[in-house]
Amino acid sequence: MATAAALDDDAVTHAVRHRPAWRRHPTVTAGLIILGLVCAMAIAAPWLASIDPTALSTAKRLRPPSSEFWFGTDMMGRDVWSRTLYGARVSVITGLTVAALATGIGLVLGLLAGFDRTIDAVMMRIMDGLMAIPAILLAIALMALTRASLGNVIIAIVVAEVPRVVRLARGIVLTLREATFVEAATASGTGFFGLLFRHILPNAVAPLVVQSTYIAASAMITEAILSFIGAGVPSSTPSWGNMMAEGRTVFQVAPQLVLFPGLCLSVTVLAINMLGDGLRDMLDPRLARRVK
Repeated sequence: MATAAALDDDAVTHAVRHRPAWRRHPTVTAGLIILGLVCAMAIAAPWLASIDPTALSTAKRLRPPSSEFWFGTDMMGRDVWSRTLYGARVSVITGLTVAALATGIGLVLGLLAGFDRTIDAVMMRIMDGLMAIPAILLAIALMALTRASLGNVIIAIVVAEVPRVVRLARGIVLTLREATFVEAATASGTGFFGLLFRHILPNAVAPLVVQSTYIAASAMITEAILSFIGAGVPSSTPSWGNMMAEGRTVFQVAPQLVLFPGLCLSVTVLAINMLGDGLRDMLDPRLARRVK
């Protein structure tokens, strides 16, 4: 009986492992599909937009959704559908750029802190000081010192996100330094760069990739908040945060001005979080061995 049960378990495990990837990791698949559609929408905005998103037409202000204006028009007669498409560009660029820069910078600083006690003592106190300030407040303070532009928004958010990556990378390095395979490599005469590129980095990639997805989602929300309060990209630039800020004054009359950009932002952030959760389950060996 025990042998039969074991054979049944092996058969189930074999069947699960040989299912298509999209069935084994549905959250990754769903997140990638939604995020891919948003990125495609941002790239194809010039072809999908019905008219120029900055074109003014006071005679057509506050039009409801119709066959001519799919998402209606705002207080200045601008097409909300076109502005929503171009607003996706700001969010996608911000999320991807911040995730790449924050992860790269944080990884380098975290590796240095994990390998050198002196650097660790100084750097982590700086990181602790930055983390003591809420990320959004730190970004607002940095934007107050510069002019409104997408580049400055990205820099401000990167500065606020780097400390979290540094702490994660440092923790990974400190854990791996005590691992048996690293001690064996050190005893066999492997140098610093050999340890770094052959043993430390490959084992640090998975958690950092997952962390970068959450950074991208957080960056999109932070950019929208900054634009909403007037501290982000210029008001003339179509962005979801700017659109919601402009539409809040007439929300009771034209709720679609806030609803459509807010819904797009929520769906995009949800897709990134789904992707991050799925990657965590897929890359974590303990979770990967579970049979569903």
